[in-house]
Amino acid sequence: MVIVLTSISVIAGLALGYVNSITAGPIEEIKAQQLAEGIKAVLGADDLTVTKTDKLENGTVRYNTDKGVAIQTTDPNGFGGKLTVLVGFNDEGFIQGYRVLETAETPGLGAKAGEWFQKGQKGDIIGKKAGSLTVTKDGGEVDAITASTITSRAFLRCVNAAYASLAENKEDAQTGASVQQCNKEEEVTNE
Repeated sequence: MVIVLTSISVIAGLALGYVNSITAGPIEEIKAQQLAEGIKAVLGADDLTVTKTDKLENGTVRYNTDKGVAIQTTDPNGFGGKLTVLVGFNDEGFIQGYRVLETAETPGLGAKAGEWFQKGQKGDIIGKKAGSLTVTKDGGEVDAITASTITSRAFLRCVNAAYASLAENKEDAQTGASVQQCNKEEEVTNE
């Protein structure tokens, strides 16, 4: 009996490993395609080129494009677990769009984050400058998802973290060159 059960377990394990090895490549391709479509959606452009990708220490990923910057951040403290959001910013740092890439939130409640904060919706953040966006319950100006304040807070933490990454790494979206800061005295002497 022990030999039969062990044999079945080994065969099942090998079969699962084989199926996993076959499906791993296509799954990664699908994720890459979804990310590319997400970058286009959050920047509102059908034709764009990612000029540089930066993976930062805190797990944030920054995609510089010729149409703006898309930043992917994750907050581990959503109601159902981690929440990963891709946020698009224009050259002035205003939110152009967002897409929820990964969520474990309650269907029908926290999972509404994909639409709730879009243009024209109750929690509209499009066109706003992030950095200190908070829900009205915490004294902010963004309406939380009904019955999903924890998810709304996690979502806004992702958006604010994306903006912080944008502000920390002021780079030209096309070249990746650092923006130079100069004071008025340097401007006068260089003219």
